[in-house]
Amino acid sequence: MKPRLDAVIVQAGRVILGKDEQLRLALACLLARGHLLIEDVPGVGKTTLAHVLAKSLGLGFNRIQFTSDLLPGDILGVSVYQREKGEFQFMPGPIFAQVILADEVNRATPKTQSALLEAMEEQQVTADGVTRPLPEPFFVIATQNPAYQVGTFPLPESQLDRFMMRIRLGFPGPAAERELLSGTDRRELLRDFKPVMTPTELVAAQREVAAVHVSAPLLDYVQALLAFSREAPYFVSGLSPRAGLALLQSARAFAYLAGRDFVVPEDVGAVMPAVVGHRLLGSGEAAGDPVEHFAAVALP
Repeated sequence: MKPRLDAVIVQAGRVILGKDEQLRLALACLLARGHLLIEDVPGVGKTTLAHVLAKSLGLGFNRIQFTSDLLPGDILGVSVYQREKGEFQFMPGPIFAQVILADEVNRATPKTQSALLEAMEEQQVTADGVTRPLPEPFFVIATQNPAYQVGTFPLPESQLDRFMMRIRLGFPGPAAERELLSGTDRRELLRDFKPVMTPTELVAAQREVAAVHVSAPLLDYVQALLAFSREAPYFVSGLSPRAGLALLQSARAFAYLAGRDFVVPEDVGAVMPAVVGHRLLGSGEAAGDPVEHFAAVALP
């Protein structure tokens, strides 16, 4: 399966230039059955990344543009009365797809943001008292504008915690930006993409990721990281057990992408900033970025 996954990264790299690390993290998040939050300024390729992954993996894709007037029913679906049948019929919303792009998720109100919670956590939607399963695999990629921009609502901690990873794409390097400015339109390249994997192969890969071995000493190491985050005075609150599970699953996926069936501490270090960055809040005793402080102290 590794050659197929490598081909996904290579193909995606033709559109998302100079961002191999972010592409690898995004694919690891999907393999670990998580959801991805991309936070950055407009125009750096957040939306394009979602399209690239969906097309490369042959997954059904829906985009939901979050705005201040968006309602939960616009996401989940609504029941419409059918006069001919004399009954209500449920009309599924755009959430019923394998890859959901929740574009500018923090421009919607908290009530609408919370409509994603059950879908992300349980892979199902409850409407009118009926629970309906979502497709498999199911992957939410949400983009978020920086909090200082006008018209944004901060995501509550409960929703942030549903995202396995948060990444930033950042501006391209000089060489990548030069190629971007002088080369073919990225949207034209995307139209020519062919699936490198099938959804069935992806689900099989996700099962193999869950079976990647984690040794007892590595579990001790992860537990020590969690304990440090809870006991050190640098953070307002420590990492939850869910964060620990996300760290392990992400490390398993990263090891799998490297072609290994076991996790090493370097895998934990590679995914840790993306996994804990949106979960750790620095206290007054933490100078600078709390995640960088955590990594400097906690990593071997």
